[in-house]
Amino acid sequence: MKTTEDSNFRAGFIAIAGAPNAGKSTLLNTVLGQKISITSKKPQTTRDRILGMVERPDAQVIFIDTPGIHKAKSLLNRKIVDQALSAVDDVDAILLMIDVTSRDLESEAIIIEQLEKRNKAVVLALNKTDLIKGNEVLPLIAHYSAMYDFKAVIPVSAKTGAQTEDLLREVEHCLPKGPRLFPKDTLTDVSEKFIASEMIREKIFRLTGMEIPYSIAVTVDSFKEKKRLIEIHATIHVDRNSQKGIIIGKGGQMLKTIGEKARRDIERMTGSKVMLKLFVRVTKNWSRDEKTLREFGY
Repeated sequence: MKTTEDSNFRAGFIAIAGAPNAGKSTLLNTVLGQKISITSKKPQTTRDRILGMVERPDAQVIFIDTPGIHKAKSLLNRKIVDQALSAVDDVDAILLMIDVTSRDLESEAIIIEQLEKRNKAVVLALNKTDLIKGNEVLPLIAHYSAMYDFKAVIPVSAKTGAQTEDLLREVEHCLPKGPRLFPKDTLTDVSEKFIASEMIREKIFRLTGMEIPYSIAVTVDSFKEKKRLIEIHATIHVDRNSQKGIIIGKGGQMLKTIGEKARRDIERMTGSKVMLKLFVRVTKNWSRDEKTLREFGY
């Protein structure tokens, strides 16, 4: 016999959608209380769909962190946007995030157009409200409420966590009633090996110039867990020889810095000592080659 609590329990999928750099990954990490999705100030940092499970007293909220939706031109970016749109198709509801400090009107128009094609509940999070004046928030709420029939419009700060509890309550109500879909202690569906590759890629995004991060991919060739040590061998793939030199840096300093910063993050994630060995390989035109993109998981 089911208890009242069981019969009222909710579980389901919420896609976190928005333009590049809206703060989707930061929000996911904040509500999870642990970093599983990489972030940087550069747009289009996220390339893959990542699930994060938030356990609530009466619900299991399964968030899908999606790549930024934008007008894509390159083959890689078209594949990335396709991933985001397919995620939006497969969920119970959508959490749309908008950065109120640098609104991407072109991407917003594309996203609203896509939402109108789908009959799903949408909660709007107006992110980075900690960076604007208090009297600017209400006009923004009115503006977006007139643009689309959102289930709710919540001003938040993904970085500080302000009003994320209100946001969680709203998305929880969008879920269907039913039992949890993953075991209670599940945090994410991706492996530590995948997160390790993403943490390496994040450091490249944060440490190198504008064009370099978009020309690299990271593959983990070996992930061996020993008694008190995890040994990881990973390859950073670049398009051209000149990019290889930038990633390695003078006297190997850039590669060393990338490795040290990534290793510390991986150690925090795994709770183990990590030995990380990085290699740089020129894989010419990888981002424009269909076969190589598939090999790299795109």
